[in-house]
Formats: sequence, C-alpha cells, structure tokens
Amino acid sequence: MTLDRLAPAIFVLLWSTGWVMAKYAGIYADPLTFLVLRYLLATLLFIGFCLATGAAWPKTWAAAGHAVVSGIFLHGLYLGAVWWAIGQGVPAAISGIIAGLQPLMTAAVAPALIGENLSGQQKLGLILGFLGIALAVVPKVMAIDTGVTPIHLFPVIINVLGMAAVTYGTIYQKRHLQDGDIRSIATLQYVGALIVTLPLAFFLEDMRVVWSVQLFAALGWAVLGLSMGAIALLLYLIRRGQVSRAASLIYLVPPLAAVQAWLFFDEALTLPMIVGTVIAVTGVYLTNRKTVSSPQKKRRVEPAAFSSQDA
Repeated sequence: MTLDRLAPAIFVLLWSTGWVMAKYAGIYADPLTFLVLRYLLATLLFIGFCLATGAAWPKTWAAAGHAVVSGIFLHGLYLGAVWWAIGQGVPAAISGIIAGLQPLMTAAVAPALIGENLSGQQKLGLILGFLGIALAVVPKVMAIDTGVTPIHLFPVIINVLGMAAVTYGTIYQKRHLQDGDIRSIATLQYVGALIVTLPLAFFLEDMRVVWSVQLFAALGWAVLGLSMGAIALLLYLIRRGQVSRAASLIYLVPPLAAVQAWLFFDEALTLPMIVGTVIAVTGVYLTNRKTVSSPQKKRRVEPAAFSSQDA
C-alpha cells in the first residue's frame, strides 16, 4: 500500500489519541502549560529534523508569515481552547460533538472562501457523518449528572471557538500554503502555536508541572506521535485533496477516542456508540469516494479521493 492509501487511517488513529492524552496529561500539568512544553519540544525537534534533512525554508517573509499564522489557528487556538475547556470540566463527550461540527462548518464556508464545491454525494456523506457522531455521543451526554459534573457555559463557548479556529486554519492552510517544504512549514507552525499559547498559559494558569516519568512519557507521545507524526500527515493530506474531504475524517476521531477510553480508562462502550461509529464511517466513505465527473462539469481537477488524500 502507498502512503496515499495509508495516510488517512494512520492520521485518524494518531489524532484520536489526543483526546485520551488530554485527560491523562492533565494529571501531571496544567493543560496550556503542557501544550507549551509540547510545542517547544516539537519546534526544537523539527528544527533539528529540517537541518539534518536539508529542508528548504520559505523564500519570503510573507510565506513564512503564512506558516506562522496557520499554526496559530491550527495548533495554538484550536488545541489550546479544547484542552483548556476539558480542564475546566467540559466532558469529552460534549467536546466530541463540538468537534463533529467542524466538517459541516468547513463545507459551509469552503465554497465562499476558496471556491470548493461539493457534490450531492459529499454533502450526504457529511450529514451522515455528523448524525453518526451525534448518535454515538448524545446518549453519553444525556447520562451526565450535572449536579455531580457541572457544565459551565463559558468553557463550552471556548470549545466552540476552538473548533471554528481549526476550521479557519485548515482553509487558510489550503489557500496560502499549497507550495513549500512541509517540514519547514510544520516548524514555523509550532512557532506560531508557541506565540499564542505561552502568554495564555502564563495569565490563565499557575503553570503547574509534576515532573515525573509519566509526564515525560505523555510528552514523548504528544510530541512524536501527535505533533510530529499526525500533524505531518495532516499537512500532507490537506495538500493532496479537498479541504472538506479532509475535514470529514474528523468524524472518526471521537468514536475511536471512545474505544481507546474504553480500553485504557474502562469507560463504557455502548451500542449507540458502535452503531454511530458505523454510520460515521459510511459518511466519511461517501465524502471521500471518488466520483466521475461529466465532461461538461470538468471545471477543475481534484486529486483522487480517499485513496490519495486528506485530513
């Protein structure tokens, strides 16, 4: 199998572990503080990787600025909002539903911002994906006792703003960073993430860190598995295909994270979650399935669907 075929599955598997990581890492550090450590290490490792492999750096300040700005939205504002909200008590189930809105938001704004039109099949796939994720997660949300686990509105709003940030960041990446070396772009994106996350951690948190083997293990996976492995695949996939198709893969993350929570934290895995996951997978398949365009509709050529693309 080629990387084009394997990349979507590998990305979803890696990215889904971030939900479990957010829960686990909170034991050993404040959420934004942990992200600062993660982004700092990722930046240093990516710089070393770029120097060792002879990566080409952006030739203009404008190109470098686009990479930094995309990192502010894709990493700094998105993950910062999600991790902070979970740290403030937003249940992972509700955060999963919010994340599930991203593909629909991406599909709604992509035609206006980058002229990316969806077929009827793709629209159906996006709707099925959202319905599947809702079916998987809503029963769990309804079972939450707000007297025991109070849910405050402000952290939920911050979580929604984080979803909006990653939606804009994905489109911004597609619009301004179609060219250039992915290695150096990823490096500059983490610089952007640090620029926004460090002051937020300083002003909003005590910057608590419990130095331990467990903390370094969490950082190791967060940096190598997520910040380097998953993000490199995300950049590759965005460049290879439609943004809306890429975003549709996010539907698979919360159900897969629920399976991981069942395996590692003994959280319940219910029948609605299983059925919802199957529906979400069907929606992603329809969104990414290659369609044959008629000669009259051949306005622009997109890369082949799920087998050669996106995230």
